[in-house]
Amino acid sequence: MGRAMGFRWEAGMSSQRMSQSEAVDEAAAALADSAPLKLEDFLPYQLMVVASLVSQALSRVYARRYRIGVPEWRVLVTLGQYGVMTGKAVGAHSHMHKTKVSRAVALLEKRKLLVRRSNRDDKREAFLSLTASGRAMYEEVAPHALDFARRLTESLSPADRVAFNRAVAQLTDQSAQLVAETAQEIEEDS
Repeated sequence: MGRAMGFRWEAGMSSQRMSQSEAVDEAAAALADSAPLKLEDFLPYQLMVVASLVSQALSRVYARRYRIGVPEWRVLVTLGQYGVMTGKAVGAHSHMHKTKVSRAVALLEKRKLLVRRSNRDDKREAFLSLTASGRAMYEEVAPHALDFARRLTESLSPADRVAFNRAVAQLTDQSAQLVAETAQEIEEDS
């Protein structure tokens, strides 16, 4: 009998908790509706979500096929495009922190996909370039990446694609300008 009573009490508490949970959800929804900033409507957040999802999907293609991650892929493709660059230039071009570039370069070098040559004028710097194996991987990766990009944008009409590319270019320019302004403000405050 005691067990049955205990079970009924627990079941009653469970439904009471459910009611409290529902009440909390309703209160949260009401507050969210009146919030001045809604994360899912905030452009920087929307861009981050798209970038994250695209990166996850694309990284599965080259991680499975080539056993490289996002930073390695960016270094490989950047060197495939430009031939010879310094690590600093790769980082600037790919918007990666120098630590990520350094780790990616070390992994690609270990796998003999790139080689570094010392800069005689500045021993702290090295010139990076793909090896024959690295170049072959780049040549193999490129069509897969282009196909992925095509599949990603196939839902857009040609006019929407042109408008999207124009908007991305404008947002990129404006973002760079805001970064410069913020850096200047920080410098002036120091």
